[in-house]
Amino acid sequence: MTDLNSLNEAINRRAGRKLIPSIIVSVILLALVFGTVAVEPFTFAILISVAILLAMRELTKAFKAGGIELPTIAMLVIAVVLLAATWQGGIKGLSVATGMTVPILLVFILIISQSEFIRRSTAAVFATFYLPFLAGFILLLAHHKDSQERILLLVLCVALNDTFAYFIGVLFGKHKLAPHISPKKSWEGLIGGLLAELIGIGLIMYYVFHQPVWVGLILGAASTISATCGDLIESAVKRDLTIKDMGNFLPGHGGILDRIDSVLFVAPTVWFALELINKYL
Repeated sequence: MTDLNSLNEAINRRAGRKLIPSIIVSVILLALVFGTVAVEPFTFAILISVAILLAMRELTKAFKAGGIELPTIAMLVIAVVLLAATWQGGIKGLSVATGMTVPILLVFILIISQSEFIRRSTAAVFATFYLPFLAGFILLLAHHKDSQERILLLVLCVALNDTFAYFIGVLFGKHKLAPHISPKKSWEGLIGGLLAELIGIGLIMYYVFHQPVWVGLILGAASTISATCGDLIESAVKRDLTIKDMGNFLPGHGGILDRIDSVLFVAPTVWFALELINKYL
């Protein structure tokens, strides 16, 4: 038991997170995700929408702490509009809603105040694309007759990379991947996540989606790149705003956005890959 506690403390120090609470929260989140998808995909859509609204609130508060004032209520309304349009209208609904709401948002920000318009409007457009637009692809995956298989694929694409990159990076990481953005990420962790993705996604694409293994290998590599980029983008935002976490909503993880940063970038990758498969294979 002493050895186990020592290992746990060593991992906590190197990773900067408490391991046990992080695992517990992850298990609860997975139960919520698969439970809602299995019962009713619309319930899953509600769950994701609530998460995005909480993440949007975290992001606007973080921007405010960094000196960028955004209209929080307006940002939340836009998030609801984009997600509802996606669920009702698919990719066309997401595209049209985004094209209509962004100009309205810019005008609204201008009406509120002309001070630092470029800075505030740029942050608002970034938040719109970063959260509800990218999250729309999660709903696109769920609003399908094979919703459970598609969400399982998305979860595995994220979980395999995050889990193996975390442990391999903590145990063996020596060469920093992006020291000025995310000092704890290493090339060893990236390679560990990539190998796990290649094996895991190759197998699930073959046995669940009945596609050639090479399709899974390509998707595994693409999702590793996407997940890593998602992590680095959020780390860059936090570093720019000089904060450690977006919030403290999830013990061991920080805020909602700290937990879904990879998912937001992997979801479009998985959706696009499945669209290509349906069209050409």
